[in-house]
Amino acid sequence: IGDLNSRRGKILGIVPRKDAQVIAAIVPLSEMFGYATTLRSLTQGRAIYTMEFAHYQQVPQAVADQLLEKV
Repeated sequence: IGDLNSRRGKILGIVPRKDAQVIAAIVPLSEMFGYATTLRSLTQGRAIYTMEFAHYQQVPQAVADQLLEKV
């Protein structure tokens, strides 16, 4: 959960299932690059994840400023 928060994610809920926990979250796509590797590392290879498009949202000004500096 901490890693998702550090990626500007918003946790929507946690649902216990049999031998697992299902975490529903919304995270900007630009922050998800490299997540599979990080997740495997954090869980010793036991966790999996799926993604699906949720919505478009305006980029926060601080992030937009960082992007413009790179151009």
